[in-house]
Amino acid sequence: MKVCAVGSGPSSLAFAADMAKFGYEVTVFEALHDIGGVLKYGIPEFRLPNSVVEAEINTLRDMGVNFVPDVIVGKTISYDQIHSMGFDGIFVGSGAGLPRFMNIPGENLIGVMSSNEYLTRINLMGAGRGQGYDTPVLKGKNVVVCGGGNTAMDSARTAKRMGAETVTLVYRRSVNELPARAEEVHHAMEEGIDFHVLHNPIEYIADENGRVKEAILQVMELGEPDASGRRSPVPVEGKTETIPADLVIVAIGVSPNPIIPSAFKGLEISRRGTIVVGEETMQSAVSDVFAGGDIVRGGATVILAMGDGRRAAASMNEYLSKKS
Repeated sequence: MKVCAVGSGPSSLAFAADMAKFGYEVTVFEALHDIGGVLKYGIPEFRLPNSVVEAEINTLRDMGVNFVPDVIVGKTISYDQIHSMGFDGIFVGSGAGLPRFMNIPGENLIGVMSSNEYLTRINLMGAGRGQGYDTPVLKGKNVVVCGGGNTAMDSARTAKRMGAETVTLVYRRSVNELPARAEEVHHAMEEGIDFHVLHNPIEYIADENGRVKEAILQVMELGEPDASGRRSPVPVEGKTETIPADLVIVAIGVSPNPIIPSAFKGLEISRRGTIVVGEETMQSAVSDVFAGGDIVRGGATVILAMGDGRRAAASMNEYLSKKS
């Protein structure tokens, strides 16, 4: 029997490995030109070398897994076309690749970009390797990174390696509320990243050429706890600060990739845009479609995504065995 995975990130790779072990013919469709998903474009080389990812992918190739790049399932091929190709089950691991922005004045200036774009240009498209690449990236002397998660730490540490003189991480709560892992915060501090906590960007100022030159920050203080239990940041009336910024990287979170949810009829979609699946089975409302990783959880970790892929493989194997 034949099955396929949509996306080649950690959940899809874990799914493909287990389904190949079960004896299925497995194909992985990837929208980009290179295989590996967020493992390649989202995690910097200094944290996860591409050679390690390639070794794992080659192991899957040796197991018979077929990788097909440059295919956008839901656009290039449809759900019906997948079935016409003979696939009996579909795993959706298309991730959360839609960046969020703050919608503040100046966010459309030259030099303001999402962490997704910044890291993808450097990690996957060669922008960090110097001349001769078609996708250069602004290096920036005074870089401002907005956010406090692991991706913000990756962006800040990458900017430092790209030659920035100053890298300022702006976060609206205190250091104690940073959502990034403690070791990531520790490494960023060791490398000289300036943590500008209890501040929040409210506007970016342009130079005469339409490029960002400054960030205006609202001074914040911690108020009462929110629904998650963390103390909510509250603006301090009349207090702002202006800092230089010739490159701003917005790393305040991502939303699920909307292509599959909008293209596959019959899926149950949550208010956050994620695919609703059974907690243990990872099976969607469409019986032959299973899903896992960020398209189900929103932004989460590689380990959780891999666990989803393995649970989905076991569940799909059981479903297809009964069906056959």
